[in-house]
Amino acid sequence: MVGEKVNYSTTVMGWVRTFRNNQFIALNDGSTNNNLQVMAELGKFSDDVLKRLTTGACIKATGQIIPSLGKGQKVELKADTIEILGDSDAEKFPLQPKKHSLEFLREKAHLRFRTNTFGSVFRVRHALAFAVHKFFNDKGFVYLHTPIITASDAEGAGETFRVTTLPVDGTAPKNEDGSINFKEDFFGHSTNLTVSGQLEGELAAMAFSDIYTFGPTFRAENSNTTRHLAEFWMIEPEMAFYDLEDNANLAEEFIRYVIKYAIDNNKEDIEFLAQRLAEEEKALPQDKRSEMGLVEKLEFVINNDFERLTYTEAISILRESNHNKKKKFQYLIEGDGWGIDLQSEHERYLVEKHFKKPVILTNYPAAIKAFYMRQDDGCAEGRQTVAAMDILAPGIGEIVGGSQREERLDKLEQRMKEMNIPADELWWYLDTRRFGACPHAGFGLGFERLVQFVTGMGNIRDVIPFPRYPKSAEF
Repeated sequence: MVGEKVNYSTTVMGWVRTFRNNQFIALNDGSTNNNLQVMAELGKFSDDVLKRLTTGACIKATGQIIPSLGKGQKVELKADTIEILGDSDAEKFPLQPKKHSLEFLREKAHLRFRTNTFGSVFRVRHALAFAVHKFFNDKGFVYLHTPIITASDAEGAGETFRVTTLPVDGTAPKNEDGSINFKEDFFGHSTNLTVSGQLEGELAAMAFSDIYTFGPTFRAENSNTTRHLAEFWMIEPEMAFYDLEDNANLAEEFIRYVIKYAIDNNKEDIEFLAQRLAEEEKALPQDKRSEMGLVEKLEFVINNDFERLTYTEAISILRESNHNKKKKFQYLIEGDGWGIDLQSEHERYLVEKHFKKPVILTNYPAAIKAFYMRQDDGCAEGRQTVAAMDILAPGIGEIVGGSQREERLDKLEQRMKEMNIPADELWWYLDTRRFGACPHAGFGLGFERLVQFVTGMGNIRDVIPFPRYPKSAEF
C-alpha cells in the first residue's frame, strides 16, 4: 500500500473491504491490515460503477494521493477513474464486514486470507519461513530437499499414508498368503508419504557436515486436536560433530533468532494478533488466561535463557507438585513415575507454572524414544536413557524434538532388532555407520507449532493455509 507522501498521482489495485456513504471505499491489497481510503467524489461516477463497489469486489483506481481529513489514516486517494476488475455479489459473498468465528472461517479457507486475522497470520508465517532459511544460510548450512515419497517410516510408528498405483477395488495382485504383491506397484515395493526427512538428512550431514531440510511431512494419526495435522512442515537440521549440548544450543539460538526476526519485521501484524488474543482471553475465567500478553511472551523467550534439566529431574518435580498431589493432572504421576511418556499437560505445567519459561528436557528413557537416538553410557539397571532433547514452549508444549544420533553400528543394530525395525530395508542408513561414522546430532521443529506460538493462535488448523486433518481435504 502507499506510504505517507502526498500530492502525487498513482494507481492502486485491491479488494473492497467496505463502501460507505456512496463515497468512501476501504481498499486492501493484502500487504498490510491498513486499508487505503479511496474517495469517489459525489456525482463523478455513474450509478452503474457505484453499485458494483461491493464488499469483495476487485478494483483499480487512479487519482491523487492527498492528506486525509478522516480518522485512522494520514492519506487517501481522490479517484479520477475507477475500473471494476472483478465483481462480487454482495449478498452471496461469505465474508461480510462483521466479526466471524475461526470455526466459520475454517469452512471458508479459500477466502479467509482476506480477513485481518489471517492476513496477519500468513504474513508472519512468511517472515518465519524466510528467517529459517536466513538463519541456516548465514551459518553455512546446506539446504537439502529430502524425498516426499519414501520406503521407510523414520519414526517407526506405522502411521503413514500409503502411495500406490495399484487398484484399490480388491483386484491388486496378491502374494500366496493373501497380502498385496507390491512388486507389481510403480516403485516395485511398498512406499508411503514421508513422516520425516531426518534419515536422509543424516546421510548428507556425513558429507557436508551441516545441513537442514524444510519441507512437508505426513502423519496418518487419527488426531482431532488443536495441536495435530495430517500434513505439516518440518525443519530438520543435522550436524556432524555435534553432541547433545551443541544440539540444544543451536536449537535455542535458532528459536530466538526466528522469533526476533518476526518481531522486527512484522511488528504491526504481531501487535494486531496480540490485541486479538487479549480480546479472546477476556471471555475466559481468570485462571485460564495467559499471564503474559503475546508480545511480552515473545520478548521473554528472546531475552531469557531456556531452563535445562533431565527427564529424571522433571519427573521428580511433577511427582512432588501440588498439581499432582491434588489430582489436578488428568494423567497422574503415580508411584515412582519414571519411564512414563510425558503428556502435554505435564510439559505445560513445567513451562507455564513451575519454571515460567521455555524448558529443554534431556536424557529420556530409551523405551519411549526412537531407535536412532544415542544410548547414554553408564545407565543404572533398567534405566537406560538416550541423548534426547525436547524443547517445551508456553501454550503448546513440545515445539522441538531432537537427539544425538547413535553412531555406533553394533548399538544401533541391536536397538533396531529390539524395536523390530527391519535392518535390510535401512541398509543405506546403516552404511553411514560403516563408512566414516562420526558423532552427530539433529532436531526437528514442527513449523506450524512455531507459527502458532508466534501468532498466539489457539488452533494449529489456523496457521496453515489449507489444513489437512481427519475427514478434511476439501480445498
